[in-house]
Amino acid sequence: MKQRVVIGLSGGVDSAVAAWLLRQQGYDVVGLYMRNWTDTTGLKSAGCSYEDDLLFAEMVAKKIGIPFHEVDLSAEYRQRVVDYLFREYEAGRTPNPDVLCNREIKFDAFVREATKLGADRIATGHYARIVEAEVDGRKVYRLLAGVDRNKDQSYFLCQLNQEQLSRALFPLGELIKPQVRQIAAQQKLANAARRDSQGICFIGKVDLPTFLQQKLSARPGEIIEIPKGITLDESSADLASLARPWQLDPSMGEVVGTHQGAHFYTIGQRKGLNIGGKAEPLFILSTDVDRNLIYVGQGKDHPLLFKRALLVRRNETHWIRPDRSVEEGEEWRCLARIRYRQELKQATLISRSEGVYLLFDQPQRAIVSGQFAAWHDGEEVIGSGPIG
Repeated sequence: MKQRVVIGLSGGVDSAVAAWLLRQQGYDVVGLYMRNWTDTTGLKSAGCSYEDDLLFAEMVAKKIGIPFHEVDLSAEYRQRVVDYLFREYEAGRTPNPDVLCNREIKFDAFVREATKLGADRIATGHYARIVEAEVDGRKVYRLLAGVDRNKDQSYFLCQLNQEQLSRALFPLGELIKPQVRQIAAQQKLANAARRDSQGICFIGKVDLPTFLQQKLSARPGEIIEIPKGITLDESSADLASLARPWQLDPSMGEVVGTHQGAHFYTIGQRKGLNIGGKAEPLFILSTDVDRNLIYVGQGKDHPLLFKRALLVRRNETHWIRPDRSVEEGEEWRCLARIRYRQELKQATLISRSEGVYLLFDQPQRAIVSGQFAAWHDGEEVIGSGPIG
């Protein structure tokens, strides 16, 4: 009897080709479209609306010859992803809703709905790989980077657990994007040349302040420029101090403009400041939501844009491979990244009572509270957690 695989058909070319590949591999494939968001508030373009996505998903299912279903998960998406986004920004952190969408929706709520359709496994169009291995007589599932390093999406899957991986299939893991486009064209799939989606998972590309003002009020405040000559000595700092965001003060610089709310901005941001006449572009060095202040500095190489360490708090530390977890007091050399598509960096993972520290060999630009740090052993993602 064939295994039934329910695949999330999004309307994009990646999930379409993934579905075709599964059909070719002999699975009993069912397409399931998730309706997660219909609000257009703050969208920069309505060119990838959910109606268009649904239409393309239906056309692909018909072309491939698989059953097609639709499920409305918008209430859960709002509660588990969008409300989280608002809470994080209000607290002065910068969340990654795409990581949460995978953990909470695609590999949780979606799995529940797929099970109702008789799914043995679930599949998506992610560029990542899952490899089964045996460790001390027990089966483990290794999450590996996709072969296409330019499209590798293992970072977005860094919060998945062993149970979720055990039921997942990623048919595109061994392919590169041009091959996917080629297959779609050869099979005459309707979305073969359709542009990839951008922006927030299932929402799209948004004007963030406009989007956030649905729930967060504007609060005019001051923008303070910190000269490059002001540096903070960390040569004798302990690990906790190295990982703590810069503690800046208005006395260190001068007021150069105003903003509409510190919670609308993030470290490393350049656009949206509306301040000209400087020798170099201004970048945000730090935000203070309590005092409603934004600190900026000239140039992408401003010394206060860089930090050597970060902390993932103990109760937020997630191990994809629990058998590889690092006990309190232990250290482990690893590779790590703090954002999607960042090149993996050499670091030391240090476990302490308060959580897990990542101490990088070289200072990292724009370490942002709320974003996810992921640590690797080679091409395998071992664990992750939100930056404190």
